Amino acid sequence: MKAGLRLAAVALLLGVQGMAGAASPAAVPDTIAQRVAACIACHGREGATTNAGFFPRLAGKPAGYLFNQLVSFRDGRRSNSDMAYMVQHMSDAYLREIAEYFAGLQLPYPPIAGTSDASPEQLRRGRKLALEGDAARGVPACVQCHGAALTGVQPAIPGLLGLPRLYVSSQLGAWLTNERHALAPDCMADIGRRMTTADINAVASWLAVQPMPADTKPAASLPAPLPVACGGMPK
Repeated sequence: MKAGLRLAAVALLLGVQGMAGAASPAAVPDTIAQRVAACIACHGREGATTNAGFFPRLAGKPAGYLFNQLVSFRDGRRSNSDMAYMVQHMSDAYLREIAEYFAGLQLPYPPIAGTSDASPEQLRRGRKLALEGDAARGVPACVQCHGAALTGVQPAIPGLLGLPRLYVSSQLGAWLTNERHALAPDCMADIGRRMTTADINAVASWLAVQPMPADTKPAASLPAPLPVACGGMPK
């Protein structure tokens, strides 16, 4: 009888241990990929852009640009409650690690919409601003800073292609209304204030329908100095 009770007790103990083992949470790898998984909720899988309209692609952007934006959210130069909450206690070193992780991702771009509800006149105006600028109002061409292919320039100028139109227009509009700031001298704030709402809608509409070039990586450098001084770029 005692032997039977002992066997039953052992069986019960093993069963309890087995249940405890089954209930134990799976080990989560402590990697940078796992730690930035929260970014996927808005920016899409592994940083690729979503179709929601307001979330930019992170994958492949210059690390210096991504770092500057994370610091700006932390330090209050850019306003977004979710971003500010996530980065408010992060150090420069950790923000740089995040930036370098996303900069190193080389993912295919989603198909670009080939049509637009913008008028032909709007698209022509957008093309002129992107490729030629507006010298009369001191607005340089987008290609003068963001590269001839508009895919950005190392180490800290972002690409403008492959982004939702609403995102581009909202960010340009934020500079126009003094809601977005960058490191001084804030070149985009100066340029944005020289643009009208019609200009912003036109250039955002044109950029949104441009096909991605075969090489989507940021250019290593510009062929000429920047037309304006920008605080985000090293001197």
